[in-house]
Amino acid sequence: MNDVPKTLNFRKRSAQAVQDGTLRQAMRTATDTFTEKRSQGVASLPIEAWRDQASEIKIGVLDDLHNYVDRFAASATRAGAVVHRAPDAASARDIVYNVLKDHGAKRIVKAKSMVTEEIHLNRHLEERGMKVVETDLGEYIVQIAEESPSHILAPAIHKNRQQIGRLFADKLGVEYSEDPEVLTGIAREVLRQEFLSADAGITGANFAVAGTGSIAMFTNEGNGRMVTTLPKLHIAVLTIEKIVPTLADLMTFIRLLPRSATGQPLSSYLSVITGTRRPGDATGAEALHIVLVDNGRSQIAAGEFRDILKCIRCSACMNVCPVYRTVGGHAYGSTYPGPMGIILTVLLEGMEHAHNLLDATTLCGACADVCPVRVPIPHLLRELRKLRVKEGFTPSLERMAMAGFGMAVQSPRLFGLGDRMVKAAWPVATFLGGKGVLDRLPKPAKNTAGRRKS
Repeated sequence: MNDVPKTLNFRKRSAQAVQDGTLRQAMRTATDTFTEKRSQGVASLPIEAWRDQASEIKIGVLDDLHNYVDRFAASATRAGAVVHRAPDAASARDIVYNVLKDHGAKRIVKAKSMVTEEIHLNRHLEERGMKVVETDLGEYIVQIAEESPSHILAPAIHKNRQQIGRLFADKLGVEYSEDPEVLTGIAREVLRQEFLSADAGITGANFAVAGTGSIAMFTNEGNGRMVTTLPKLHIAVLTIEKIVPTLADLMTFIRLLPRSATGQPLSSYLSVITGTRRPGDATGAEALHIVLVDNGRSQIAAGEFRDILKCIRCSACMNVCPVYRTVGGHAYGSTYPGPMGIILTVLLEGMEHAHNLLDATTLCGACADVCPVRVPIPHLLRELRKLRVKEGFTPSLERMAMAGFGMAVQSPRLFGLGDRMVKAAWPVATFLGGKGVLDRLPKPAKNTAGRRKS
């Protein structure tokens, strides 16, 4: 569905990532902070009841998804928006480009949108002579670094302030500084000029309300409001599972999303946009185009893995995942990293392309414990692993090894024999092929739990 290489190579990327001490420190610091703030943010609140309610709302929408899409489109049209349906990534890109071309727009500012990353929109527009500037600070950093986001909430989570200081000095021609306030001030000055000169703004949306045709956006930097109010043209690109039935239902997610993402009771800015600028309004887009992207969602909604479409992109599962916390987002090589990203990428891009992402999980269950909409992530991962084996994407040597292990654990005698063989072969195995893999694992214990000497 996307313009991607034939096969992702998580094992190679992750082996490289664990050798990067700076990356691991940056990841540990950031994810520890997010996780601690989330724990504090949900303390002493009826969080479990809210999770149940949110899950029920999302399931209700998925049960009748196409009807909700039609209702949203009709409501948004009545409010003054122009609604477009995009069955796949290519059509979504073409729709956005044609709208911009029809309005004579050449300079575009964007507020963070993962679906535009998914459909590779920026590259498509830039190849056609348009200038596209990301205005979320993290997105701006990775854009000028010519990288992709490493985290769906904090795109530059993998960089420390020294790296950002060097990047700004190199790309923007400013004096080097590693002071976060100075660096933020530099970005603010550059981006303000982009806001004021932009012909159009492009955003995503966290939610879309079927009853009113509204789109809701959570931001912490204010850039979302600049993008949606200063340019005359606003294009919102969102996927169809973002729809909720009513504004009352939206309130449930307003309680959950910021707390799950950053521990905040509410994001600094919550924008609910319904239609275009009205007579007497001081700001707001004169033209609003909403692009509803399917790109495989209808197919997923009709299948056994549809619960992944309940995901509200809070990133809580990523922040607690021991794999993501170790290797970072770029190791996945996909738009969506982390536990939910594994599932979504395999479903959207196919098992042939993304099967080795299924190695990127310990199945520890921490992701399910924090998911605000109760996506059964470990269950979905296990079922996809079964499907990978069934479809023949597991190497034959690995299948044989796992079959042998299955036999051994059912027999104390075989297990004991295997234990002795591993201990004997371990030094040779790590010497011949263990660099970056086996040498990172603990050495076999001299005495196993069942054979310890008294």
